[in-house]
Amino acid sequence: MKGKTIIIVQGYLDKKWKNSFDGMEFSYEEENTILIGNIKDKAHLHGILNQIRDLNLKLISVNPAE
Repeated sequence: MKGKTIIIVQGYLDKKWKNSFDGMEFSYEEENTILIGNIKDKAHLHGILNQIRDLNLKLISVNPAE
């Protein structure tokens, strides 16, 4: 997956973590945190997903932005 991507994780992720997610923008909807940003390549995406795993966050979805 490459290009603008929307990643949704369960829970409220504090914006202090923004630098850990390569500058992705944070927004919130109900009980979820929405990360929106440009994914450069598969390695970049896997780095972000690994960070989500390392923080023990529940991944809801990963989708290209329209």
